[in-house]
Amino acid sequence: MSSAISPAPSPTRAPLALYVHWPFCVSKCPYCDFNSHVRESVDQPAWADALLTDLAHEAAALPGRQLTSIFFGGGTPSLMPPATVASILDAAERHWGFAEGIEITLEANPSSVEAARFADLAAAGVNRASLGVQALDDTALRFLGRAHGVDEALQALQTAQEQFSRVSFDLIYARPGQPLRDWEAELRRAIGYGTEHLSLYQLTIEPGTRFATEAAAGRLTIPDGDAAADLFETTRAITAAAGLPAYETSNHARIGAESRHNLTYWRYGDYAGIGPGAHGRREGVATARRKKPENWMAAIARNGHGIELEESLPPVTRATEALVMGLRLAEGVDLSRVTALAKGREMVNRTAVTTLAKQGLVRLQGEQLIVTEAGALLLDAILREVVVTDE
Repeated sequence: MSSAISPAPSPTRAPLALYVHWPFCVSKCPYCDFNSHVRESVDQPAWADALLTDLAHEAAALPGRQLTSIFFGGGTPSLMPPATVASILDAAERHWGFAEGIEITLEANPSSVEAARFADLAAAGVNRASLGVQALDDTALRFLGRAHGVDEALQALQTAQEQFSRVSFDLIYARPGQPLRDWEAELRRAIGYGTEHLSLYQLTIEPGTRFATEAAAGRLTIPDGDAAADLFETTRAITAAAGLPAYETSNHARIGAESRHNLTYWRYGDYAGIGPGAHGRREGVATARRKKPENWMAAIARNGHGIELEESLPPVTRATEALVMGLRLAEGVDLSRVTALAKGREMVNRTAVTTLAKQGLVRLQGEQLIVTEAGALLLDAILREVVVTDE
């Protein structure tokens, strides 16, 4: 880390999160609709310089802040040279300063090649790893298009736990033909590896993916209805019993081990986003970078940043985003803050809240609106009832 003196954070401004997008992958997974790309080669020095330029632009737009978290996402950011990660962290510290105990997360594939970089990534400043294990079954991994096997993933997990102070990994469930008992066994096995955070996602068919093509042709069917509900409820029951309750719809952690970076999103805090396709929310302004890597690079050379969209969000839009994101959290959302973001406009159907509360699907504690455990499965329907969308 740089020892340069960092700008003092403004006492009137909240802390800030930083997202860094690395768009490259070894291959494209059939379920993935993220902004990820396969390229035969990457000009690493040019990419490092471009990311630093994009970072400097965001820092100039958000002076006097202090970073509480940094997240390297993708794509596959564990393919980044550790020296590039170090240079970005040094620059971020110079521009903004780091809060004490800053969380610095990097997503990684659990392959032996990438695990060999973990020590250097930790030396660069990364202190939390998020591994895309995705399944603890080799047949399922092949179906999901993953390049690693279970044994390789578990070795990478062990290496990560040796190198980083905090480790999380992802699993995808509700796979075609997956019996409930098999998922229960897989989940209990995952919990047994001792990480304090798990991200557990039901498989969804996203437009534009290979799985979407397969589903449209009738060659792929995933659990839905009662089967999907049983998988979801069992997941929450098993993780809660193991001391890793759901603190967000798909994320489970021991108390205190929640992803601080992702909590910034769900609590609707400010975050800067750099790299291809990265989004940001800074003081009521939405930003989006150009998605295609080559177009983003060209914009950096032309404009000194990769921004494609930069617009002030109307108060109602900000309030709606805060409400929709916040209701994903077990802690719920502060309705008084939502009203303040909307400049005094009521954003919640209070009659619907009362009805849903009587049904045990939501709970109102003062101005904190919380979706209950019984309501978690029905979150989308609850949002349709609760959120006022008409002008």
